Amino acid sequence: MSTGDAPILPDHDPRPDQAPHATRTARPSPQERLVAAIEVTLCSGFPTQLALILALSMIGAAPTDGTLSLSYVAMLSLTDAALVLGLIWVILRLRGEHPIPTFFGVRAIGREATLGLVLVPAALLLVAVTSTILLQVAPSLHNVTENPLEALIDTPTAAATFALVAVIAGGVREEVQRAFVLRRFESHLGGPIVGLIVFSVAFGLGHLVQGRDAAIVTGLLGALWGIVYLKRRSIVGPIICHAGFNLTEVLIAYNVATSATS
Repeated sequence: MSTGDAPILPDHDPRPDQAPHATRTARPSPQERLVAAIEVTLCSGFPTQLALILALSMIGAAPTDGTLSLSYVAMLSLTDAALVLGLIWVILRLRGEHPIPTFFGVRAIGREATLGLVLVPAALLLVAVTSTILLQVAPSLHNVTENPLEALIDTPTAAATFALVAVIAGGVREEVQRAFVLRRFESHLGGPIVGLIVFSVAFGLGHLVQGRDAAIVTGLLGALWGIVYLKRRSIVGPIICHAGFNLTEVLIAYNVATSATS
């Protein structure tokens, strides 16, 4: 994996086992860096979510009504996913970049999907081991005793709703978003490693509502999926792994909730 100033992907690479790539011969100008930074910010999820929260508040929708609202979480997550994916597509097209080679490379989709499934147990093990270590060495980081999102998964309808959100807003949106951000860092903002660190930290901070320990674990998961994309140049594996991990978490939360009420 190159960490040069600005490798980019052309439409075609004659080597079937490699993702398309090339190396820019010129450093990006300050203007190009600024534009890339604006694109990353717009597609980070934070501006779109803030805009959606404001819009929803204007029509009387609130995140809580005594307890966290499942319908609000689902509406916000799915709408934000549509906005971010749309923004990324528009930006790529305006720049003359093609989404298919950008996100899928040239590797066989079936093979990448299999890799994603194989990585699901590894992701679950990473979470279990890291959570256990953090609980032992820094118990103060476990500042949220009950995950407010998991607490909502107490009926089959709620579980199905969360499963949809887990796949669309989690697996698909976040991995397309991650790949886009990593590519912008790779070509204009300091290299893929810088992008991997920055976006993994931001990804973890976005989950602080679930606890400081959960934010750290989530950041590590984001790094794992980012590394897979950078190595494979395909989002298929990260999407399958991310979605599979999220669905497993939904199933566990539902089983815990139903066991507690039975």
